[in-house]
Order: sequence, then C-alpha cells, then structure tokens
Amino acid sequence: MKRTLLLAIAVVAASTVSAKADGISGQYIEARTCDVWTGPCFANAEMNLGGKHAVLGWKVDKGTVSSTRLDGLGIVAVVAASDTLGLRQTGTSKAVLLVDERADSSQRAALIQFAKGQAGSLLANIVAVRSSKIDLDVCGCAEGGCGKLTAGPAHIETRCLNDKHDKICGNESAFYPPLSKSVKVRAAMAVEHSYSGTGVNETWSDGGRRGAYLGSFETR
Repeated sequence: MKRTLLLAIAVVAASTVSAKADGISGQYIEARTCDVWTGPCFANAEMNLGGKHAVLGWKVDKGTVSSTRLDGLGIVAVVAASDTLGLRQTGTSKAVLLVDERADSSQRAALIQFAKGQAGSLLANIVAVRSSKIDLDVCGCAEGGCGKLTAGPAHIETRCLNDKHDKICGNESAFYPPLSKSVKVRAAMAVEHSYSGTGVNETWSDGGRRGAYLGSFETR
C-alpha cells in the first residue's frame, strides 16, 4: 500500500514537471507611434504626446497553452492608450485582438490567454476579438532587423537600423522596453506601421520611425 502510494505521488510529480516544461516559443514583432530607439532627451520631450498606439504580433513556432497545441498560429493586439506606452504609463488603454482564422475554439481561447499573459495590463480592456489571416515573418538577415506582419487592418514592416544614417543625436539606445514579456528582441526602423480598422476609435499610419522591435519569444 505504501509503495503504491509513493509510486502514485511520483507519477503525479513527474507529470507536473512535464507540464511546466512544456513551454511555447515563436516570433514576435511590435511597432509604436514613437521612437523606441532614441536619446533620452528626445523621448522625454514627447512623453504623453506620442507613442500612445501600438501593434503587437506573436506567431507560435511550437508549444501549448492549457494543453492546447498552437503550432503555426498567431495573434495580434492593437492597442490605443491615453498615455505614452512604456515606462511611466498610468492611464487607461483599450485593445482589439486579431486571432488567427485557422484556430479552432480551444486554440482561439488559448491564444487569447497567451496574449493576455504576455501583454499584461495593456490587454485589460479588450473591446473586440476578430478572426483574421495572420502572416508574420521575422527575416533572417544578418542584422536581425527585417520583418513583416500582415493581419487584416494591421500592418508592420521593418528594416535594420543603420548607425550612420538613422542616428539623430548620437546618444540613441533602446529607450523604451518592449511591451511584451519573455521576448528577445532588437530595435528596428518601422518602414510601415498602420491600423485601418475599428474598435479603438482611432486609426493611424506611422511609417518611417525608429519605433519597432522584433525577434523571438519563449516562455516556460
């Protein structure tokens, strides 16, 4: 009896470890309506004047959420806030989620759960959830700054930053942290960053700005 109980406990413990180790990883991109690669003086000058809008995109390479496999699926968050997104945001925000049209009901729920966990309070007020075809490709260029996201009315296209031509003050750095947790990213030039849909009561087109991050995510 004692041996059987110990064996049962061991099985439960092993399954728990296995479930925790079953993480999720993939590609990530975001763009904002302010420079994220910039000098502190420029960032402070536009605080709460710009950077109130963003598009965040995740594409799962492999992994599960709540035992639901999400390989190859994506989700995009479109966010509009009352303050500049980032370091000292204290105001309210609202969001529209664009969920991969290929996802079934369980995958759809798991993708939403995942996005909420990654973006935290930015997705506390989701005003709409819509299905969309989602294409996200973080290209394998040498500098790692080229990527493209197309998700219905949301678009991002980036290129690598050039230290010689893209610097303005010479004191640039990744001033704002990325808006998603568990990401490994680098700053990039947002050649295109736009949202033409509904839900957040605003649209924007904000290309040609040093306002993007892209790379990968991994959670455990």
